Amino acid sequence: MDTVALRTLQLVVRHQSFAAVARVLDVDPSSVSRTVAGLEAQLGLRLFQRSTRQLTLTEAGALYLDRIGPLLDDLDLARDAAAEISAQPSGHVRLTASVAFGQEVLVPQLAALRRALPEIVLELTLSDQTVDLVAGQIDLAIRLAPAPKGDLISARLMSTRYRVVAAPSYLQAHGATAAPEGLADRPCLRMTLPEYRTEWRFRQGSAETVVGVDGPLLISNALALRAAAREGLGPALLADWMTDGDLERGTLVDLFPEHEVTATTFDTGAWLLYPSRAYLPTKVRAVIDFLRARLR
Repeated sequence: MDTVALRTLQLVVRHQSFAAVARVLDVDPSSVSRTVAGLEAQLGLRLFQRSTRQLTLTEAGALYLDRIGPLLDDLDLARDAAAEISAQPSGHVRLTASVAFGQEVLVPQLAALRRALPEIVLELTLSDQTVDLVAGQIDLAIRLAPAPKGDLISARLMSTRYRVVAAPSYLQAHGATAAPEGLADRPCLRMTLPEYRTEWRFRQGSAETVVGVDGPLLISNALALRAAAREGLGPALLADWMTDGDLERGTLVDLFPEHEVTATTFDTGAWLLYPSRAYLPTKVRAVIDFLRARLR
């Protein structure tokens, strides 16, 4: 049995559409349809009930998919075990991250990654949308959040700390605030994410303060938010990996260096996520080990 055809079948079940699978595989939809029809002919049974609007697994099709899934995983595991003896991990690894984290943190590591893992082909997808790892055939994702929940396997890549920063020009024009509560009376630069746009949380020792924030500018991208802060348009809440360089150069100032700051929870970080599977491919493990060694 052709394993490529079986994997195509798995994708059809996930996407419920020949056209969607064709886009993922970059082939013609008729090719996907022929692959499924060929499997049905080989097996002598119908795997899908087809209508003009949807594909539905038959009872026989559902049973068949349940049985072949672990077998395909075992084949991948055997391949990866054999690859362990090779001098270098190799293969195609698809990694996704937010636009800001990719540009600020990952891109500066690419030259070192190429030297360390020359046989790895890295496909880096930067998007501020949450990408479905299984449907998009993504090997690895980096998400900025509290500890993730759900079916994905997660491991902390690095801890993050947030700061409220502003440009020196803003402070010259408007003055500094003596305490975080003073931000409630000032127009702030805000992310469009619901949890970032209305309240910022401050902690000093065991004392916590929640400050309501407002302002006429809401920006969906952290890089643009930082650029607006640099222009003196107001205070902004940004991660340390976005502001360390600005603080060193003096282009931004930490308004409350004695406070911990967050919009959600104080235990935030960058998390590595990958699909819940019985094994981790050697090529993906190599990329994870590289990133953790460089960034932790």
